[in-house]
Amino acid sequence: MDRGRIVGLGIESTAHTFGASVMTEKGAILSNVKDVYRPPAGSGIHPRDASRHHSEVAPSVIKRALSEAGVSFGDLSFVAYSAGPGLGPCLKVGATLARFISSYYRKPIIPVHHGVGHVELGMLLTGAVDPLVVLISGGHTMLLARAGKRWRVFGETLDITLGQLIDQFGRAIGLPSPAGPLVEDLAKKGRRYVSLPYIVKGNDLSYSGIISEVKRIIKKESPEDLAFSVQETAFSMLAETSERALALLKKSEVMVVGGVAANTRLREMLDAASSRHGAQLKVVPPAYAGDCGAQIAWVGHLYFLNGVYTKPENAWVDQSWRIDEVDLAWS
Repeated sequence: MDRGRIVGLGIESTAHTFGASVMTEKGAILSNVKDVYRPPAGSGIHPRDASRHHSEVAPSVIKRALSEAGVSFGDLSFVAYSAGPGLGPCLKVGATLARFISSYYRKPIIPVHHGVGHVELGMLLTGAVDPLVVLISGGHTMLLARAGKRWRVFGETLDITLGQLIDQFGRAIGLPSPAGPLVEDLAKKGRRYVSLPYIVKGNDLSYSGIISEVKRIIKKESPEDLAFSVQETAFSMLAETSERALALLKKSEVMVVGGVAANTRLREMLDAASSRHGAQLKVVPPAYAGDCGAQIAWVGHLYFLNGVYTKPENAWVDQSWRIDEVDLAWS
């Protein structure tokens, strides 16, 4: 390995994915390995089972990440891990491994906010400079813009996230989690719109009414029409609030990140909303839309290069850590 390079290991373990990635300070992704916990069809993620999965696959995932990158533990400049938000037992698996690596190999350790990871990796991969960010995943549905040293919220879900809505709908019709791609395929076959609650309050969203109504009528409608209707309703709500935030902030870029960013219908709606305001839509590449170690490794570099890191005994997790509480050392 080039001894002049700074290389960091990022560990992601907030929910169903255990991932590890090695990156350089220049943003080169040397490896990005993951293993996804998949519960039985019709079931959601049980934190205990997901954390057991992470514990079992972690050694092989990390070993592969280092091997593909061509580095050893001794070559690392630091280890970063997802400190939150997320499922407590899952977060603890990643934090414990990061503490061990940090302590045994005497490497600095860096706690990273999962959502900031999505956003900053998206900035790197799309080339966005000062965007309105649409962060949509199982753990987040937020509209963000940078102000000073933090990402500020200009709209968010008041209850469940867009990713949770899609997964809950998938479970209700017997699909395995995560259900996003399967629901999208079903929606493409839908032909009739079924009226569902459309709830926008100010610039915030409420998705819980949609899933409640779906469960009430689920035996009366076809899965294809319901999938089509869930997507059209939920995505229209997000497009409306995104367009309102864009009109307020007057950004020239809209960047979409998070697992749901892979949905083609959503991209169509957000592209139309962006175009009406002369803004360019930028979407994170599908390979990096979902949870992955690269999002943690890259933010680790941003902190490390600005002298922000700690010792293994100071590592922590926070299941409810909000993105607008995170100070950005590199802004």
